[in-house]
Amino acid sequence: MSASRGSVRSTVVWEALEPLLAGDPLDVLDIGGGTGGFAVRVAGLGHRVSVVDPSPDALAALDRRARELGVAVSAHQGDLTSLDVAPDSVDVVLCHGVLEVVPDPPAALAALHGVLRPGGRLSLLVAQRNAAVLARAVAGHFAEALTLLDATEPLGRTGRRFTAAEATRLLTDAAFAVDVVHGNRVFTDLVPGAILDVEPGSVAALADLERAVAGRAEFLPLAAQLHLLATR
Repeated sequence: MSASRGSVRSTVVWEALEPLLAGDPLDVLDIGGGTGGFAVRVAGLGHRVSVVDPSPDALAALDRRARELGVAVSAHQGDLTSLDVAPDSVDVVLCHGVLEVVPDPPAALAALHGVLRPGGRLSLLVAQRNAAVLARAVAGHFAEALTLLDATEPLGRTGRRFTAAEATRLLTDAAFAVDVVHGNRVFTDLVPGAILDVEPGSVAALADLERAVAGRAEFLPLAAQLHLLATR
């Protein structure tokens, strides 16, 4: 993946988070935050950020990145099954790319609900199943596409995937109020890297297009990921 494509892949999510992170310092918990792609950036805004991730290598990379940029991030090895966070102690939880691989998504969301303060916000980013079906069909993997079509349990290395209705229902069942559902990476994964590398202005134009379709319901089934913001 080119650096230019990588920047576009996080545009919609980051811009949706910016209003949540404006103002006074907040206590932010990043579950599965890995090498700190979001955590370091959030800490740079002056917030108190804790990352929980099962990979010691990822946490070491997070520490290096934070030190290079001169920000403080608290790192803890663990996962949602061993979450050592006080109840009602967090203002914002980032849970990006985690619900796909946890054993019990409802229990995971209940745990996150418990650590948030009343009125706290959850940023949930999950893989979207319809787009994965389309990608496999276009690549000629028709049997895989058919298997994935109605699969609600983990399949392969990327784990389970969700539709917008399924992800919304999981959140409401966990007593969250869903504020918004965005589509992320509607077109970005489909554009040949050579175009972004050689066509002047193509990266900015693609980012503009992703912004334009992110909130349009008709494009949600095409999005590689769904980004949901919810309130406890």
